[in-house]
Amino acid sequence: MSGAAYDPNGPLQLAYLTYRGKPHVGGQGVYTRHLTKALVDLGHSVEVFGGQPYPVLDDRIELHKLPSLDIFNDMYPGRLPGYWELKSWPDVVETARFLTGQFSEPLAFSKRAYRELRTRANDFHLVHDNQCLGWDILKIEKMIPTIVTLHHPITKDRELEMSHAPNWWKRRSLKRWYSFVDMQGKVASKMPRIVVVSENSINDINKDMGVSRDRMRLVPVGVDPELFKPLPHVTRQPDRLITTASADVALKGLSYLLEAMAKLRTERDIRLTIIGKPRPGHSMDLIESLGLKPHIDFVSGVSDERIVELYAEAELAVVPSLYEGFSLPAIEAMSTGICLVATDGGALPEVTGTDGETVLQCPAADADALAATIRRGLDDAQLRERVGNAGRERVVSRWSWRHCAELTVEQYREVLEMPHNRAKLAKRG
Repeated sequence: MSGAAYDPNGPLQLAYLTYRGKPHVGGQGVYTRHLTKALVDLGHSVEVFGGQPYPVLDDRIELHKLPSLDIFNDMYPGRLPGYWELKSWPDVVETARFLTGQFSEPLAFSKRAYRELRTRANDFHLVHDNQCLGWDILKIEKMIPTIVTLHHPITKDRELEMSHAPNWWKRRSLKRWYSFVDMQGKVASKMPRIVVVSENSINDINKDMGVSRDRMRLVPVGVDPELFKPLPHVTRQPDRLITTASADVALKGLSYLLEAMAKLRTERDIRLTIIGKPRPGHSMDLIESLGLKPHIDFVSGVSDERIVELYAEAELAVVPSLYEGFSLPAIEAMSTGICLVATDGGALPEVTGTDGETVLQCPAADADALAATIRRGLDDAQLRERVGNAGRERVVSRWSWRHCAELTVEQYREVLEMPHNRAKLAKRG
């Protein structure tokens, strides 16, 4: 491709950036897979530039791998790279920041993306950055019109992790680890347009990161209701719960679900399926101390179709989060027709709807309330069926990936019509 001329009504040539694209667990990878496919379905051309873990993409989409040093891989998280692995300046930056206790992936990825795109500035109408917001995203924006998706402010992760830290030394370490958040806030404040997935996130990004409201626009994410659908031929297993745990962090509230499960196991034979990998840390220690290991099944690396089957086998899905900027697992579960138990953390009420109508809701960070709400659902089959059916209707009527892509393209067009971007495109002839 050379010199992509811009037609205001024509198809777009898009470069999509994702510094982490975990395929089946974690909002960024799910968002990347489905949004890029929907954009191609609309007739646009998309090339994805990604770091590990690499996203799974539609066959029509080209993936350009920008390998990091993969310091935080699943097998050996926190490994120290060997000196022979440092083959570029981004490698040096990634390692140096890591050695000072910082999460270095976003900054290093932005440098790799800039190095890749600076030779292709005329090949794309627009760059879409999926929440990297490293310093070099600003350099990319100077070359190519750029838009950013910010799912939720990582300030909430930092705040919750620090509040759960056992001592001042751990709090100090977490503050240094999350120092990249300050970079993201400064970069976001200078970007011409930020796409945000919920009103709750808009409010929190404005409050916590100082991003002006006039730079942000709401574009809710989606779900494929033809994929995430009820499977009436599958029999639900009594007292079976299912949840998603993309990371062992306080924000996801898994510890509260484990405590609630331990309380409920004194009265019934509850089992829990966790979509995610078991990782050494607080949650695994808690599972051991509560004696829950024989009653929990971890499932990872499976297809979306198998995840739908897992929802169909359970009686309740649970989202125990202390905070969510949107929650793809919530709407995917609801779309399958399973009754959802969810907290009121962050944007969850905005997403899931009213207690007793489309969700069984309880306060966040309250294991007793979560246990009572799960008990309420397990004890009433008619309630589960009614809430599950209404939940699916809510999702199908409000969210689809095609609608998400259409709204996103509207934001692309608005950004491309900004005077400084029209000037960039005019130079191409």
